[in-house]
Amino acid sequence: MADDETLSQGERSVLSLHPHWKTLLRPFCILVVVVAAAIVALVLLPARSDLAAARIGIGALALLAAIVWCVVPLLRWKTTSYELTTRRLRLRRGILSRSGRDFPLIRISDVSFSHGLLDRLLGCGKLVVESAGEHGQLILTEIPQVQRVQSTLFQLVEDEQARLAREDR
Repeated sequence: MADDETLSQGERSVLSLHPHWKTLLRPFCILVVVVAAAIVALVLLPARSDLAAARIGIGALALLAAIVWCVVPLLRWKTTSYELTTRRLRLRRGILSRSGRDFPLIRISDVSFSHGLLDRLLGCGKLVVESAGEHGQLILTEIPQVQRVQSTLFQLVEDEQARLAREDR
């Protein structure tokens, strides 16, 4: 995900991920409904040559619905990324314009997770990162393997605190 040139000296990427694939279930179901509705509409339309514009309209409407309700969420999922490095938690998102947020590990004071029954079955959940400063709490939803991410982040925070303590001596 991130190029090594975007990392500071001595920093390395530990974990890179996108939101859980569960976020794509709804757009996929919508796509199935849109395609089925378009097929039904085309089949029910009489086979007359003067209805060619109606057929094109149905196809265009189905295509527009698929783009808005399916392709855009897919692109949003693909362009949203979370990266844990040895020094920070990096968030990146955006399709046409990008935005990012970095949380230095040294500012993180608590890391917790939660997941319901469906999330447990699918292997995802919500990660809550609390940091000192004006931003307070960061809540990340649909994190794949949330328990592993939480423990990795917690370990990285401890490692960063130990590294800074060694540098202060």
